[in-house]
Formats: sequence, structure tokens, C-alpha cells
Amino acid sequence: MKRDERGRRAYEGLMGVPAEEAFDDVRRISPQMYETVLDGAFGGPLARAELTRREREIASTAIVAAIGGADRRLASHVRGALRQGVAPHELLALAEHVAVYAGFPRALNALDVVHEVLQGAGVPEQPALHRVQLSDHETVVAQKGDHGPAVILSHSLGVDWRMWEPVMERLSHGRRVFAYDFRGHGGAAGAPRPFSMDDLARDMGGVLDAFGVEQAHVVGLSMGGGIAQTFAVHSPERVASLALLATTDHAFDAFEGRARSGEVDGMEAQIVPTLTRWFTAPALATNGWGVQYARELVRRFDPADWAAAWRAFKGVDVQGKLAAFQAPTLVLVGEEDYSTTPEVMSGVAERIPGSTYQVLPGTPHMQTLEKPELVADALDRFLPADR
Repeated sequence: MKRDERGRRAYEGLMGVPAEEAFDDVRRISPQMYETVLDGAFGGPLARAELTRREREIASTAIVAAIGGADRRLASHVRGALRQGVAPHELLALAEHVAVYAGFPRALNALDVVHEVLQGAGVPEQPALHRVQLSDHETVVAQKGDHGPAVILSHSLGVDWRMWEPVMERLSHGRRVFAYDFRGHGGAAGAPRPFSMDDLARDMGGVLDAFGVEQAHVVGLSMGGGIAQTFAVHSPERVASLALLATTDHAFDAFEGRARSGEVDGMEAQIVPTLTRWFTAPALATNGWGVQYARELVRRFDPADWAAAWRAFKGVDVQGKLAAFQAPTLVLVGEEDYSTTPEVMSGVAERIPGSTYQVLPGTPHMQTLEKPELVADALDRFLPADR
């Protein structure tokens, strides 16, 4: 393949538009510069596979932002980064990173360009973040929506509130949606240890108190579902409805082993068994944002927080205690969840009379990160809203 053709293919692969279209003005003004850009850059190092296209667009965006004074080209690379699967919040974090190494003026300018591109692409605004002081620790609460019924989202063990981001925009239409980091996770990492499911349930109540919410629609996934059930057992009057995703109402024998493995083997050793429980093989192969996010959070997790969380989850004690629960309940299971299987989840549903049991086709344990559209559809139908 000729070098100029390789450059054209590399450019279109990165940016999604033909080089002739993107550099039309350059080609008219200086055919030599056009050839230099295509042959020397996109036909050379930028065509090589040592760095992925995603990595190259992250690097290019950061470099152009740090240099400053090239807003048009920066916007082009931001669009290219979005095309390569870089999440909007990652681009915003990249501007923060630039501030450390290239100074705040260039970083703030980059932030303006990123925001303009995101708006032009129709990307919703990021959730508002609040720092909230609970009884003995601080946490972070993300909020989308400012009117309508309150919905609180409790995440899985090992990640943080951002697990819910793929569904928050949809759920926020006519609702106030709160996603928070529970003890040992995200903004609440390093909270006092050990802790129990009762502590975690009290923390959920504390988050609602911080926003003046007396009653909320409670949604939890995996360990977050255990927290949601514990909260419903202790404070049923505060639960307007309950949605349980990929969870259990009793502990599994494996929980203590996972706690010990984090302490003894370290977090790198947790990546393979955790991600293969959470995702389907095709998702792991394509390695999209959800898989990358989960992998990085597990890798960075404090082993002491990891062990404390698993030991807290080992103490979940709600089986049969919601038999008289009156609020509407949705039990949402992934067809391809090999952790909290359909058999496990159907048992949870049977022990909550009147609950609705729904299977999401082709969906694994980490529902919101692999099949967010199915989760959003199910929750949007289930949760009331002011429209």
C-alpha cells in the first residue's frame, strides 16, 4: 500500500471522515503541506498499531490541549476521541490532567473546547457532584434531574457511582436521581472498617437525609441490591418502590474467599475472576468503556476496603424478611448472569410476594455496563415520573 493511501486510511479510521474533506482548505492552499500531513504523520507513526486508535486520540487531544492556540485542531481530536470510545467524563478528566502539567489557562481553554464539542454532539451534561458528610465518613453523590420522584441508586461491590452513569440520563427525565459511593468505594474509600450491611443501610438513609428526601424509589445492583433490601427491611416506610438487579438475599460461600484473596494475592489477581463473572466474552473481547472502567477500578482498589466489603456482604441477612413488603418491587436478572443466576434471582422474587420478575436477554451480571439500554428501558417503565 502506498504511503499516502495508508495515511488516508489511518486518518479516516481515527476521525471517521475522509482526509480530503477534513483537510480541504489545506489541500487548496498548500498541496505540499497536505501531502506532508498525510504521508509524514498519518501515513507514518499514526498508522502503526503499537498504540490503539483510542490511545492515540487521548494522547493527541492532551498534546494539542497542552500546546494551546490550536482550538480548531483540538476540537477535531476531541471528536475523534469520542469516535474511538473515549467517554465524555474521560475527556473532562483529561482537561484536569492538562492543568497539572501545562497550567490552568490551557486546561480551562481545553475544557471550553471539550464542552463545546460535547454540546454539538448532543452529549448530555455530566451529573452534578455533591460531597456529603455521613455519620463517620464523607462520600460523593451524583445527581441528575431536579424535579419529580426521588430515585437512589446503589452500585456493585468493586466499582463506584459511575456504574450508573449509562442509565442516569434516561432515568432523570421527570425524576431526581441520586447515585452515591458506599463505604470503601470511590469517594468513600477508606471509611472506617470493619462495617456491616446495617451500616451500609444507615448510610443510604443518611444520603437521603442530606437531600431532604423522606421516601425514595430504591434501586440496587449486586451488593447494592443487598444494601437496598437491608434498607427496605429496616426502613420500609422510606421505600416507595424497590428494584433489585443481579443480587441475592443470602450470602454465597465464595464471599470470604474473595475477601482473603484480595488481602493475600493483591488486586491484580482479582481482575480475571471478577471481570469474567461480570461480563460476557464478547464484551471482554471488544473491551469497551464499561470493561475498561471496571478493570481499572478493581486494579486500583484498596485490598483492605475490598476485603471489608466482601465480609460485609457475607453478613447480608434479608432472606424471607420482605415477605410482607408492600411497595412495588422489580427483580431484574440477566439471562447470561452466571453469578446471581436466573435461578438465584427467581428465588429472590418468590420470597417477595407480588414482585415483578424480568429477564434481560443476553445480559450478564454487570447489567448497566454491558446492556444499559435494556436496564434503562426496564427501570423507566417501572419507576413513576413527572412528565
